[in-house]
Amino acid sequence: MLTLFDRHRSRFCDGLTRRSFVQAGVLGTAGFGLPELLRAEATSKTAKRQHSVVMVYLPGGPTQHETFDPKPDAPREIRGSFQPISTAVPGTHFCELLPKLSAMSDRFSVVRSLVGLQNRHESFQCYTGRPGGRSGDNEPAGGWPSFGSTVSSLLGSNGDGMIPYVDAAPKMGHMPYNNRGVHDPASTLSWPGYTGSDHVPFTLEGDVKKDLVLNGIDASRLNDRRQVLASLGLLQSNVDNDSGLDAFQKQAFGLLTSSQLADALDLNKEDPRIVQRYGDGQATDPGFGGAPQSPKHFLIARRLIEAGVRVVTVAFGAWDWHSNREGPLEQLARKYLPVFDHTLSTFLQDLDERGLLETTSVVVWGEFGRTPRINAKGGRDHWAETQSVLLAGGGIQGGQVIGQTDKEGGRPVERPVHVQEVFATLYKTLGIDANTVKVDDLTGRPRYLVDENRQPIPELLG
Repeated sequence: MLTLFDRHRSRFCDGLTRRSFVQAGVLGTAGFGLPELLRAEATSKTAKRQHSVVMVYLPGGPTQHETFDPKPDAPREIRGSFQPISTAVPGTHFCELLPKLSAMSDRFSVVRSLVGLQNRHESFQCYTGRPGGRSGDNEPAGGWPSFGSTVSSLLGSNGDGMIPYVDAAPKMGHMPYNNRGVHDPASTLSWPGYTGSDHVPFTLEGDVKKDLVLNGIDASRLNDRRQVLASLGLLQSNVDNDSGLDAFQKQAFGLLTSSQLADALDLNKEDPRIVQRYGDGQATDPGFGGAPQSPKHFLIARRLIEAGVRVVTVAFGAWDWHSNREGPLEQLARKYLPVFDHTLSTFLQDLDERGLLETTSVVVWGEFGRTPRINAKGGRDHWAETQSVLLAGGGIQGGQVIGQTDKEGGRPVERPVHVQEVFATLYKTLGIDANTVKVDDLTGRPRYLVDENRQPIPELLG
């Protein structure tokens, strides 16, 4: 975080306080960990674009039956109201409400047999690959860090000094859904884990409302970029001359005054045809406590990756479809799945057309799946036995379906894939070997990035 505030303590002659900015906890310091990889990025004249990861979190847990694992031969109370449709991959079918993703399914793969997540309404599991916050979770000193925090601590910023880890998710009403939120149901904060506060994500909404307050200017969304940068410019000389500021804080100011971040976030700099192509999206019922369906947040994610951010997280929609709010599952699916289909397919196509999909891994998932049997209200309840996950880009081979569930879509019967295998795969796409790389916890004990010797998914990496 980066906070500028407090006009009432010791001041410079121009009226600004000497320590009026005291928080900087999101910009990873460059050159920390894996020095060979970083040197290669910084010095090689022929080096390709750095690899990045976009984690798309679907708060509430999407239904596998109405997305990527339809069961047309099951009884109606299991298969639901919708028919399967063919995809670009022969023999593979998705729900009829996903025609655009079906048409491009050869450019991504789906794991239908994910295991290892628990029945907890929080983003923590999707961002760390582990449970946390409860006494039986056996967390290390400091707690588990998120994937982005670990990458930030190992790789730092790129050669241009861009922030390594950004949360581009909208602010959500259910606190455990938020990146840097709380555990469910515990009230303890879920971040930053043992990598420390230097590696929590830079949040574009929510906490950033108090992270960036520039001499009374509300810069929570950086709407007026020129005014924000002008105000930062007035402070820059004090930053450069203040020996009390550490290098981390100076890096934060240098980044913002260089306009890299502001430019990436400014959709006025985007081709209007591309903005229109992503579409407007729609709000979700506030009762869900989830995110709106906002295509522009995906567009911002693409621009952040283009600007050199290593890990971006995005939350999209509200998927807790018990049918206890807004209507039965059939109504919810008809309203929300077409927007999901359009937004995600547009995002993947945009990355592909710009040559970014080759170096950008994308994972799309929720904290669990939904029950095979539709409940009495016409919805599906929580189901931690399995879920479907979409994986694309960054060297991940497309056009595959990994794993198979039983005839009801409730449990894996072939090739169960553990969540930490997904994390090992994502680390691999960034050039990080989860078998050898470790990060110390707060007691100084080295910790592997994944547990139980989990390996990258060989079917996806070849």
